[in-house]
Amino acid sequence: MPTPRVGDALLCYCRAGFEPELAAELTERAALTGFAGYARTERGSGYVEFMSDDAAQLSRALPFPQLIFARQKLLRFADLRGLPAHDRITPLLAALEASGASKPFGALQVEHPESDETKPLAALARSFGNALRPALRKAGWLTPQDGDHRQRLHVVFLAGDRVLLAAANPHDSSEWSSGIPRLRTHPSAPSRSALKLEEALLTLLDHDERQALVRDNMQAADLGAAPGGWTWVLMRNGMKVTSVDNGPLQQALLDSGRVDHLRADGFSWQPKRRLDWMVCDMVEQPRRVAERMATWMREEWCRYAIFNLKLPMKKRWDETRLCLELFERQAGRPLTVRARQLYHDREEITVLALPAD
Repeated sequence: MPTPRVGDALLCYCRAGFEPELAAELTERAALTGFAGYARTERGSGYVEFMSDDAAQLSRALPFPQLIFARQKLLRFADLRGLPAHDRITPLLAALEASGASKPFGALQVEHPESDETKPLAALARSFGNALRPALRKAGWLTPQDGDHRQRLHVVFLAGDRVLLAAANPHDSSEWSSGIPRLRTHPSAPSRSALKLEEALLTLLDHDERQALVRDNMQAADLGAAPGGWTWVLMRNGMKVTSVDNGPLQQALLDSGRVDHLRADGFSWQPKRRLDWMVCDMVEQPRRVAERMATWMREEWCRYAIFNLKLPMKKRWDETRLCLELFERQAGRPLTVRARQLYHDREEITVLALPAD
């Protein structure tokens, strides 16, 4: 039986290739909150471990909604290596008992970070989860209930013979397995980019905010709209949309009667009256986008905004921090700003801006 290597670390998932950005973010944020530690990762792995003598308190000091490059935030408490293929459950239960973790957990997720190396583990994670759940219930480690707010147990496969055990606070983590909301492209969507805005509304707003802020007959603008993916999402949510782009829009959007197409430059156009929403997915230098978005908020041309910042190939964490600071400073009024590299984003992050409470 392998000996569990009990650790003390934050375990965060990210987009494969963005491990250095997440490691830099965790390192800087930990230092700013007064916690010592160091990040450990490998490029392309899809996850970062931040080692700290007090990871539990550090986790509380770094709320998940404030993290930009993390898809998921967990508290790792065991690293099991050399698991036998014929019986992974027995050593896992022994590791749980040895960990000092509080029982029972309210839910279980068996998963893997999203990377080229771990994708072949998806079938193993599903089948192992089916076998593990009854064993955990029998041992008293799992008693799921409707509306449960107890910690989730995460069993994270890094290889067929290596598993990390981690816990998640359901109020301070992603609810989705591997931190990924599984959205499907709708047949009528003009482009794949529609998924980015759908995911942003789902993850950057909570349920009550969506009910209050995304309503029928709201007035919205989509800057750099062509071919209309983000316009389509706004229209599907009942909004009336002014789509600003010199390029063509999908004809079905124009036929809907809820979309006005203005052939204009999104960087110079401004509305004649204040709108509810402005969204922007223009391909441009991130600082230029941040400055233009700040103008919209400063001049109060819109109440709420969602926009993307396309990141450079190097020093992406530095550029992210600089652009967000620039945006908030030039906006000139108190805002609630949330930023995240979404699953459907690529070399970019998505930013939500709301008036501060």
